[in-house]
Amino acid sequence: MKVKNILLDQQAIERSLKRISHEIIEKNKGIENIVLFGIKTRGVPMAQRISNFIEEIEGIKIPVGTIDITFYRDDLTTICKTPILKSSKLDIETKNKKVIIVDDVLYTGRTARAAIECILNNGRANSIQLAILIDRGHRELPIRADYIGKNIPTSKDEIVSVCFKETDGNDCAILKYN
Repeated sequence: MKVKNILLDQQAIERSLKRISHEIIEKNKGIENIVLFGIKTRGVPMAQRISNFIEEIEGIKIPVGTIDITFYRDDLTTICKTPILKSSKLDIETKNKKVIIVDDVLYTGRTARAAIECILNNGRANSIQLAILIDRGHRELPIRADYIGKNIPTSKDEIVSVCFKETDGNDCAILKYN
């Protein structure tokens, strides 16, 4: 894969996450009963950062959980004949909460669908919202994000790769192609 373009640098990612944090507070008229769930892998540090920004703004820490969507994937048997399934139990209660699912890239919508299914299987949330750093289009399901860092139209042949310090050693979003 070759790098075609740097979509976001460290400062642009930070600005986007701060803006998303403000939008979450504004749309929900505060932060009461909000919980964030980062989709493994890069949604987790993103959710943690949003929680930190909200704490800076509001003075209250928002709980952050982790979603492992492996069990809920609709392509499980095409990935591996004998997939290793982990617990689908969430680490934070969702009942009567405003749940915000956080992920780095929204593409077909299948990952978001799997995360929603996981949330619903763990209790009835008051609402489920979606926060995404990059929306690249090409939806296969009727899913849309409530909070978007940046819309970047791509071709299906391109790949958007997001890196975070916590998982990759640096912050950036890169567009790649063959």
